[in-house]
Amino acid sequence: MNRDETIAYIHSLGKFRFPASLERIKNVCRKLGDPQNAFKSIHIAGTNGKGSTAQMLSNILIKSGFKTGTFISPFIIDFNERIGINGEFISDNDLCLYAEKVKDTGVELNEFEFITAMCFLYFRDKKVDIAVMETGLGGRLDATNVLGDVSVSVITKIGLDHTAVLGDTIEKIAAEKCGIIRRGVPVVTVCNQDEKALSVIKKHSGDLTVPETPKILRSDLCGNEFLYRGKKFELSLLGEHQIYNAVTAIEAVGKFSPGIPYEVLKSALFETVFPARLEIVSKEPLVIIDGAHNPDGGQALAKFLETVGQKVTVVCAMMRDKNCHGFIEKTAKYTDLFIATGIDLPRCLPASELETIAGEYIENTRAISDVKTALSEAERTKNPVFVIGSLYLASKVRKYYKK
Repeated sequence: MNRDETIAYIHSLGKFRFPASLERIKNVCRKLGDPQNAFKSIHIAGTNGKGSTAQMLSNILIKSGFKTGTFISPFIIDFNERIGINGEFISDNDLCLYAEKVKDTGVELNEFEFITAMCFLYFRDKKVDIAVMETGLGGRLDATNVLGDVSVSVITKIGLDHTAVLGDTIEKIAAEKCGIIRRGVPVVTVCNQDEKALSVIKKHSGDLTVPETPKILRSDLCGNEFLYRGKKFELSLLGEHQIYNAVTAIEAVGKFSPGIPYEVLKSALFETVFPARLEIVSKEPLVIIDGAHNPDGGQALAKFLETVGQKVTVVCAMMRDKNCHGFIEKTAKYTDLFIATGIDLPRCLPASELETIAGEYIENTRAISDVKTALSEAERTKNPVFVIGSLYLASKVRKYYKK
């Protein structure tokens, strides 16, 4: 298979065609020689902040001299970015090669299980020192949860998302996420964790670290500046929530490798970038894309919108299985005009339906199904433009502006 055929095959496997179980991933790993046991890992679960925390951790480890694998989900720009080593994505040749190796086992897998098996095999063959592994969904029955040598477990901010699969309360979702916690393995969670979630995490962990609350010096359109344990740090990533992700990364990497110099931590965090997380894709006009799509993500986004200094124009698309009401309500008071749009996915809510929901919270709304037209209309308002509600939308819009 060539690259396009390989990616098409992986997507054809579907996300939910089998009941949640670890048996399939265990079976394919056995046939591949149990590659998941060949390297150390830092395992990350949570509702929001997993990807950003993973990128920060990876950058610190790389700068500390470790050969570092990174596994994230989903991708934003390029499918290959899901699997990387020392900041370089898996090559097209290796993508095809490792897909063939997994396919040749004959084990029926869903899409995420297949990619996870590829990742395990790739990291083993390339002899990584440490892999930063982000769960796909949940934790307890996530395909990554067969990792054999977990050094640190990280639980990022937990909120209500994927409730049909993980449960309809914070406590139920937290319990699923805590399924990655292993006996004797240190656990780190964010200092601004939901109290109900924190209570569950404490019950599951015998060695839990909750970072100290950092002192925020600045959080605006130019980035973040904060003090942590008496040391000053800066982030290029926007949004106050990234400060909490950063101190989580600092504590987690300290559990794996104590004594990493301050200068390494400082430069690694400042240099961390991550697409579609409050990313400025145009300065004139100001256009910012963000993948926030649940109420907790909406709350973090609202905190950032406070710093903008004026109301904004929102271009939004959302999947029908998301809590659209809870998300839109969080950002409504900062929105001058809400433009509902859509992307070509069966899960996507039609623009007209999304506009109806937005109209319950925002006076000035429009439905424009075509994304390019929606962006053109948004730019005409002369307000800052925020493209939100879906990582799929953020990825699509990012391509327009990066061209």
